[in-house]
Amino acid sequence: MNEDDVQRLTAVLVRAGGVGVSVETVTVLTGGASSATYAVDAVRDGAAWPLILQRAAAGEVVAGGFPKADQAALQMLAGRRGIPVADVVAVLTPEDGLGHGFVMTRVAGEALAPRYLRDEKYAAARAAMTGQCAAVLATLHSVPLAEVAGLALAGGRTAAAREQMFERYRAYGVESPVFDMAFAWLAERCGDAEPTSVVHGDFRSGNFIVDEQGLAAVLDWELAHLGEGAEDLGWLCANAWRFGNWQKPVGGFGEREELYDAYAAAGGARIDRARAHMWEVWGTLRWGLSCLQLGHDHVSGRVISVERAAIGRRVSEVELDLVHLIRFGEI
Repeated sequence: MNEDDVQRLTAVLVRAGGVGVSVETVTVLTGGASSATYAVDAVRDGAAWPLILQRAAAGEVVAGGFPKADQAALQMLAGRRGIPVADVVAVLTPEDGLGHGFVMTRVAGEALAPRYLRDEKYAAARAAMTGQCAAVLATLHSVPLAEVAGLALAGGRTAAAREQMFERYRAYGVESPVFDMAFAWLAERCGDAEPTSVVHGDFRSGNFIVDEQGLAAVLDWELAHLGEGAEDLGWLCANAWRFGNWQKPVGGFGEREELYDAYAAAGGARIDRARAHMWEVWGTLRWGLSCLQLGHDHVSGRVISVERAAIGRRVSEVELDLVHLIRFGEI
């Protein structure tokens, strides 16, 4: 972020927080597939004001993506429902000259999953997180769709979503026999259900802030959409989000049965085990396509990033996970 952008950001914060605001430093954080994220150390009325700026990685949201203003609105709705999220401070406008994005408070805690999944300091947090995650998802999935009717949330029937995912796969010009097998396996099992819930879309270790009591904030709502709630549970259990703690299928910290039982106890639908397995295969395949996308971002020049290129090489890991999941039923 150059000096002109810092001045523009300062103007945004003055608008949101009053005249006694200045920006001390802006630090680039690790980015996702569609967002650039910055830690902003600001001062308001003489006191530290730690913030996060998230904006579209390429300046604007890709076609069909979830608009940043709507993402901020959904995050605020989740907060009103009692889901732990960062408070939204300001939503960027075209006049701000910073692209599409918003500013939120910086929640204290640990964001790096390998740390909170291993450090003894977070042992109590790990023990609590399965139930906390289940309660968050049960709450989110109970939001009436009428409450989000004004947001540009993508969504459709399950079979159509699988077809769209397959078309995306083919668009990269890569042929993987394992991916082809997984798509065929899903076609026999996914059905054609209508969307019934707001789905976070990226609910997993690595997108949480964790403190010593457990889940302090749910991050990165940019992939939210309308779908089936069990999709979020399957994604949370994908091997990629265990960060080496593969014996703990729920995010590297918990067990599937505990998650399903806690989800039902918190008001979620009783989980069908075969359906949950289908969504775990789906989520694993979806992560494989994300690896392809991140590699393609770098190769195509859309977002030049060694990090994205490196993640693009992890397709082989996903292929191994898919074979194991389909053959043995779990990892």
